[in-house]
Amino acid sequence: MQTNAQLAQLHATDLRAQADAHRLATEAKPQVELRTRVGWTLVELGLRLAAVPKPVIA
Repeated sequence: MQTNAQLAQLHATDLRAQADAHRLATEAKPQVELRTRVGWTLVELGLRLAAVPKPVIA
């Protein structure tokens, strides 16, 4: 049975590994400007809103 200190150490090690993996992944892909990302997100949101059928008022 593991003690709380051992579990905390394992958790900290896991968090460091996840942080390293995230850092390496973000360094590997090219940086996209925030304005471009926000713009495409708004386009996607607009397309989703346009695809929602509008209720018909009778």
